[in-house]
Amino acid sequence: MSVGSASVAPSAPGPGADGRLRITEIFHSLQGEADAIGWRTVFVRLTGCPLRCVWCDTEYSFHGGEWREIDAILAEVAAYGARHVCVTGGEPLAQKRCAILLARLCDAGYEVSLETSGALDVSAVDPRVRKVMDLKAPDSGESARNLWSNLDHLRPHDQLKIVIASRGDYEWARTQVANRALDRRCMVLFSPVHGAVEPRQLAEWIVEDRLPVRFQLQLHKLLWGETPGR
Repeated sequence: MSVGSASVAPSAPGPGADGRLRITEIFHSLQGEADAIGWRTVFVRLTGCPLRCVWCDTEYSFHGGEWREIDAILAEVAAYGARHVCVTGGEPLAQKRCAILLARLCDAGYEVSLETSGALDVSAVDPRVRKVMDLKAPDSGESARNLWSNLDHLRPHDQLKIVIASRGDYEWARTQVANRALDRRCMVLFSPVHGAVEPRQLAEWIVEDRLPVRFQLQLHKLLWGETPGR
């Protein structure tokens, strides 16, 4: 993976652009992770991210994209007729208007989830949204970016995800669960990095240590491989 200088999506140019977000893609698929796994879902992928995780699989969302009016985004989402909507990135909270989009989606009656890195403040996220928030383990290269104060803004319906690339990552994650009582805040998800940790090995570690966490594989990768936009 490329590890370049970090960037975020720029603010929308010009007057009258308060209702715009920079969008990499909007697509219709099955949710591959967290508690909504398997549900037909519309994904709204925002452009830009201030992190450069070593194992990132959405580097194409770091740059480019196109400005879209929030009303137009909502219209495209509605066209798919799905109950579930996932706002993702990149890092969607790198664009301040993401909070507006999330609230508008909730107002429209969708089951809304937000996939966020854990490096940006989540306190302003609409409480109706299910936050799926990462904690970055050391092998991500971005563990210093974890904003630990975010833990205080998690609700029982939210989820914490730790992506694990090594035994060292696993031991770090196990320590965080124990020392910070993460499982008492919300569901905790452990996921293996493809090609770095065998899924069976991670599953056996979890069982052996009797951890109060949920093992997960990325369903969309099992079904469609590394195809972008799925």
